Formats: sequence, C-alpha cells, structure tokens
Amino acid sequence: MMTITRKAEEKILELMQEDQETVGLRVYVKGGGCHGYQYGMSLESSMQEDDTFVEQGDIKVIMDSQSAPLLVGTEVDYVDQTQGSGFVMKNPTAKTTCGCGSSFSA
Repeated sequence: MMTITRKAEEKILELMQEDQETVGLRVYVKGGGCHGYQYGMSLESSMQEDDTFVEQGDIKVIMDSQSAPLLVGTEVDYVDQTQGSGFVMKNPTAKTTCGCGSSFSA
C-alpha cells in the first residue's frame, strides 16, 4: 500500500525516539495546494477508529479512511541536500503535481 525508503525510516525513527508516546507516523491528504490536495505527516500517540495502518520495519504508518485510497503506492523518502532537507512523497497515482512536490491532483 505505501512504502518508506530506508533513509526516511531512519529519520522517522530518530524523530519517534524524541517522543516516547508515539505509536506511529500519520500520513494524510488534505484539500488545498495549487493542485487540489496536499500531503501531511505527523507523529501520533493514538489511532482513531477509522484508521488503517501498515507496518514497515519498526514503523507503523497510520492513514485515515479518506486519505488511504489517495496514498496507494506512495513512497515516502527523505532527502538531505544543500538546498534543504525533508520528506518527499512519490505518488504514482497523482495525475499532476506542483513543482515543490507537496501538492497533487488525483
């Protein structure tokens, strides 16, 4: 359903160690951005009733029922470049994306 690169997994685990209450990484989609949808991520201390999750390595990736279908096949990566560092989403089901990669249309 969703994959996390090794580099992203290492960074997520590093962030999770800072908050012992964290049960997983929430990845979600919300309306907005220049192409209709924007990606979001947050560390979660609990799950909601309508959440689904996948486990990859030591990470539980949590998605709400509306975001999950839009994230099928998405890869979460972490880049560390001179221009900046951060998480990057590679979504094969996105029809169009913006130049910065944080917004897409389905």
